[in-house]
Amino acid sequence: MFFPQVCEACNSVLGDNEFVICLKCRHQLPITNFHFENSDAVKKILYGRVKLENATALLHFSKKTIVQNLLHNLKYRGHEQIGGVLGKWLGVELKTIDAYKTIDCVIPVPLYKTKLRKRGYNQVTRFGKAIAQELNVEFNDKLLIKTKPTKTQVFKGRFGRSENNSAVFDLSKDQNFNGKHILIVDDIITTGATIESCAAVLLKFDNIKLSLATMAIAD
Repeated sequence: MFFPQVCEACNSVLGDNEFVICLKCRHQLPITNFHFENSDAVKKILYGRVKLENATALLHFSKKTIVQNLLHNLKYRGHEQIGGVLGKWLGVELKTIDAYKTIDCVIPVPLYKTKLRKRGYNQVTRFGKAIAQELNVEFNDKLLIKTKPTKTQVFKGRFGRSENNSAVFDLSKDQNFNGKHILIVDDIITTGATIESCAAVLLKFDNIKLSLATMAIAD
């Protein structure tokens, strides 16, 4: 009554049949349709560094847009429901595509332990869980561990992003993913440095296949 729900993209008051994102903003969101068009736009970012079976992003990201508002509210204002909405949106689409029907498990890019304690949540968790639910596969946020803190790359220029390639990950013990097809999920892909670091660790498993899905791709 006193605090009406507002759109996470434009901050307007939501109508009775609107949830998290108003209908106007939903229609204005810059959808990529990469997975429907068999686009290699995301794969090209990691070309020669990581072999991906499939790769997609739901939205185009650029500064001073409603997509930036969404990701900012998700990452820094505790509005975790945004990740769930975007994950369900993408998951519903991916489950109609044969290439994604071989996924065995969804794994989010982890946060470093101090950042996780400070923020209280991983902004990719609900996104990944929603996709896993739609694909009817396992969601595993315990396999990958981040062992070194890094700074966000979203608001840096291209050169600055390429310099921040020091993300370090490790595998938790007693988990066997040999022969599995893993879908890595993250909020945004820029240079692909983080995904490359994750893939280097996951490829320690035998005959593993990797795919990638992100909320957005930086233009």
